[in-house]
Amino acid sequence: MKRILISLIWSLCLLPLAAQQDSLCFATAPWSTDTLEQGVVYKQCHFNQKEIFNSNQNICVLEITPQAAVSFAFASEPLRATTSTMARKHGALAAINGSFFDMDKHFPVCYLRIDSVEVGINTPGDDTTCRKYYQYGAIVVDRDSLYLVMTDSSRWWERSLVAPNVMTAGPLLLLGGQRVTYRTDRTFVTHRHNRTALGIRPNGTILLLTVDGRVKESEGMSLFELTKILEWLGCKDAINLDGGGSTTMYLKDYPNDGIVNCPVDNGRFDHRGERAVSNILMIMPRQKDRE
Repeated sequence: MKRILISLIWSLCLLPLAAQQDSLCFATAPWSTDTLEQGVVYKQCHFNQKEIFNSNQNICVLEITPQAAVSFAFASEPLRATTSTMARKHGALAAINGSFFDMDKHFPVCYLRIDSVEVGINTPGDDTTCRKYYQYGAIVVDRDSLYLVMTDSSRWWERSLVAPNVMTAGPLLLLGGQRVTYRTDRTFVTHRHNRTALGIRPNGTILLLTVDGRVKESEGMSLFELTKILEWLGCKDAINLDGGGSTTMYLKDYPNDGIVNCPVDNGRFDHRGERAVSNILMIMPRQKDRE
């Protein structure tokens, strides 16, 4: 976290006192760090004395530099399965839960394309014509590259993208170093919940992040707070994924069946509350390393 601390210090004089304290505490916290195979770095910190945002927070971060010998892929199941189950099935090094889905019907409610096959489409809400407010950002994976785009208001806009793998989610939080405006009349946005997010630094490093929530040990974050965390981590682009009871981070060969955060679908702060989800984002060894 040294680089994060350096990037924060120069701008502290521009921040309110509370924000200064939060950002410094975040950067100087005793983060545990582990370098995984293929050069992926895992970091975790449990803020259990209400150090940031006057709240307890358990945060897990995966850092994937452009030099890491990995690629990205999506996976989905017609009947929901846990993040760890899908990740093991596909031989993933790590994974997080993906985009939004219908709990009863199992299918995605946001656009999803895997290996050029359309798996899910955007499902409009009762108060929207073409797409919901959390369907205005997309993760695009093409070969070994991953990037974020802002969609337009057309329900079928993603079909114009030529990449083989596309996952729509949101809201989009940062784009080109600027905060993105999104609806603020939803408790999904303004209240604290478990969060899963993806961010990209200017140097191309990709971050996968989970924040546990809905328990006293880790209260979760609003999207405003989540955006600040991603800015403190140095991201120029960032998107929110499905959260709540779906929030999960999996690492191959780690204890607790690879679950490193504390999924809350069981209502407890432990590693046994993993929810079955519709789709996930995986970190994969590059094809030549799997052969």
